[in-house]
Amino acid sequence: MKVYIRSASAVSAQNTFGNAPFLTEPVAVTGTRLSAIEPDYKEFLDPKLARRMSRIIKMGVAAAMQCLRDADVSMPGAIITGTALGCQEDTITFLQRIIEMEEQMLPPTAFIQSTHNTVAAQIALVLKCHGYNNTFVHKGISFESALLDATMLLKEGDANDILVGGTEEMTDTAFKILTRLGLYKRWPISNLDLLNVKSNGTVSGEGAVFFTLTDKPSEDNLAELVANRTFFDASGNFDVDAKIKAFLAEHSSTIDNIDLVITGKNGDTKNDSVYEALDQSLFANTSKAYFKHLSGEYATSISFGLWLASNIIKQQTVPAVVTNGKINNDAPRKILIYNHYQNTYHSITLLSAC
Repeated sequence: MKVYIRSASAVSAQNTFGNAPFLTEPVAVTGTRLSAIEPDYKEFLDPKLARRMSRIIKMGVAAAMQCLRDADVSMPGAIITGTALGCQEDTITFLQRIIEMEEQMLPPTAFIQSTHNTVAAQIALVLKCHGYNNTFVHKGISFESALLDATMLLKEGDANDILVGGTEEMTDTAFKILTRLGLYKRWPISNLDLLNVKSNGTVSGEGAVFFTLTDKPSEDNLAELVANRTFFDASGNFDVDAKIKAFLAEHSSTIDNIDLVITGKNGDTKNDSVYEALDQSLFANTSKAYFKHLSGEYATSISFGLWLASNIIKQQTVPAVVTNGKINNDAPRKILIYNHYQNTYHSITLLSAC
């Protein structure tokens, strides 16, 4: 049985929400942090309800509602999300109030909305959806785990029209801590020049990206989700080349059959060494594209990469801003996505035209 991406919606650091043009006018930001461009929430949420929601909850609900609208689905069969750090803003608010109020008479709202499954739960509450609801918190492969769960539900016939998404927010507190740990650059840089400047660190990002998955073929589907696979390796000796070859062989394909490879380069010297080694070997003769200079780096940024790939296949065009060289095929029909997070959490995803 085949799995199709029926629709995709992204709240990101680019103009990607709703009917925006497909990355024809990329947003350039000079700094070390990319913030999501938030939509008008009045279209999706009651203002009274929205006031009690943090940014990531509102972004997630808006992206999910738009995704269902694009798929012409009123009620999903399941809601599955992936997040590494959850609702940070509410978590920080609750911890601050513990200190300020000396652990007495604490208002419960921030605590209730600080859990990692809050986005999926709020979507279900808004839709009055009583179906399967799950959130994966698996660090750098949180979104891929959600995607795998959705695929299994479809293939087992337990649900259809499954809403699956990846969400992450960046707060001031988290940004300061992660910068001190060396994840982000220490000086401003234009995100559009990120991949051309070799230095330590990258730029942070955030976003909420949702997809509707179905097993029903249709001319309106964006792409076929052929397969996705995750790998964990903390040793640094991961044989990526062999894993990708084996993955493609399992699905009766080789790198010569791939029209476009999308990788997770993010401008960090250590991070990109894995991709550059592949560029000199397995990907040497394959067209390549990138996405983290547009989305920023975060644990579920691969969801933005999947949004990019599925739209490239549907619209049969490759935006100039995601390439830095000649594209062999301007209308790719088969795309391979390879991403790793801190060279520990690796994922491979294969998409094909319907």
